[in-house]
Amino acid sequence: MLKLQQVGYSYHNEGGKQVLNNVTQTFEPGKFYAIVGKSGAGKSTLLSLLAGLDEPTTGKVLFRGEDIAQGGFERHRREHVSLVFQSYNLIDYLTALENVRLVQPKAGVEVLEKLGISAEEAKRNVLQLSGGQQQRVAIARAMAADTPVILGDEPTGNLDEQMAAEIISILQKRAHEENKCVIVVTHSSQVVKGADVVLELAKKTLVPRS
Repeated sequence: MLKLQQVGYSYHNEGGKQVLNNVTQTFEPGKFYAIVGKSGAGKSTLLSLLAGLDEPTTGKVLFRGEDIAQGGFERHRREHVSLVFQSYNLIDYLTALENVRLVQPKAGVEVLEKLGISAEEAKRNVLQLSGGQQQRVAIARAMAADTPVILGDEPTGNLDEQMAAEIISILQKRAHEENKCVIVVTHSSQVVKGADVVLELAKKTLVPRS
């Protein structure tokens, strides 16, 4: 479904420092992928490339065989991928439910309730919610969007162990029961245990974790 084809990437503002080199990896529908690696290895950069938020220095990102640069990055982000950002990226003047409805206008409060946000909390401005609650709203927004790919940057980072387990279960169901491609960048051993495929970003490339 999604493929990195000989992808390389160098930072523009750090003297051209290369973080990815000749990365080739295919991501299939129906699978839950975890990408691990040391801080600064380029995991978030890799996710940005998969999301069409940034463009590779060399190589291509393909969605169902089509170069996403050819089809248009905006179209790719709108139609193909949903993102859970580490920094949430919620609209701070909207309520939790209004944030979810940005991607799915018909979404009901039950989308948030499944993630531990009450009906009353769903009506609150997101700035009135805790960091953990905001993280759940961000996850709910990604879940509500009807896209074939879900990308997550540390989606369980601000959650307690029980809620993290519930999020992992939801991601597994999206992959296994709805045939979505789920790709998560993480430091969490809990997420790694729940993934179907674990890849490690090391020495500027992706390799199966041994």
